[in-house]
Amino acid sequence: MFVLALLPVLLGVLVGWGGYLGWRERLPRDRGAGVRTAATLRGDEAFRVANKVAGLPTMAAGGIGILGGLAGLLMPDTVGLVIAVAVGLVGMLALVAGGGLLGHQAALAVPEPAPSSACGGCACSSGGCGAGAAARG
Repeated sequence: MFVLALLPVLLGVLVGWGGYLGWRERLPRDRGAGVRTAATLRGDEAFRVANKVAGLPTMAAGGIGILGGLAGLLMPDTVGLVIAVAVGLVGMLALVAGGGLLGHQAALAVPEPAPSSACGGCACSSGGCGAGAAARG
């Protein structure tokens, strides 16, 4: 049963660390972590803003997971341990989901990135402009 109590502790540390990196604007976009929606992945600025906004609730989620696991370790019987672990995991997931929604909303407020200056926004891959034709050579 000791292992069951360690699950939310380990997940809490990982989630909290991800939240901290997002809050500090140090979360790399290419690693698969952080708020990953269509709105956040449309540009570096949208990803940075979304994960900064989601950082605090995500750090709190990690803390809830850690506390749930530690509370499980202090329970005198198995039923208490399972309840404490379940409450910690559910609380952690709820806060992560809430932080993700806040981050997604923040990313929607970031303006669209400007189109590439080499093409001016045209459909180069379909041969719609001279820049694409020159590149295909």
